[in-house]
Amino acid sequence: MGILELLFLAVGLSMDAFAVSVCKGLSVGKLKIKHCATAGLYFGGFQALMPLLGWLLGKQFEGLIKSIDHWIAFVLLVLIGANMVRESFGKDEDLNDSFSFKVMLPLAIATSIDALAVGVTFAFLDVNIFFAVSLIGVTTFLFSAAGVKIGNVFGTKYKSKAELAGGIILILLGIKILIEHLFFGG
Repeated sequence: MGILELLFLAVGLSMDAFAVSVCKGLSVGKLKIKHCATAGLYFGGFQALMPLLGWLLGKQFEGLIKSIDHWIAFVLLVLIGANMVRESFGKDEDLNDSFSFKVMLPLAIATSIDALAVGVTFAFLDVNIFFAVSLIGVTTFLFSAAGVKIGNVFGTKYKSKAELAGGIILILLGIKILIEHLFFGG
């Protein structure tokens, strides 16, 4: 998996965190830099941690499922992407202006579960895991910090569009992995 593909993946994975960050920004009356930094650190940190954990799990079973790894990557990415697309048409979440540990931790975990599954697929692909998780974490940090600011300024106008775009990116990456393996020996 090349750098450009990893960047697209990082952007796709960060869209859930971006969407939640937009909502957090909308809920804040007077925005401070600490709001942006807090969202960025929670969401970026968990988006980096979860694929690493998934990769470690996937490496444990790599030998058993190497012959179908491309199908696993395809199915996981398409399911995650389809869920994001579905959520983009759903009802908006309730707004909560707290950036406390007990509020941010569950949000960070919830928005990074899909990254855990992506990490499993990394175990079967030619991926430098440390570069990949760093790129995902930094990308999500930037999108989340910007999302808080955007939400504070513009509201939820872009939330569903971000989730839709992220879902489509993940579906397309899943299809690309499958096509490369089936037709080009990827």
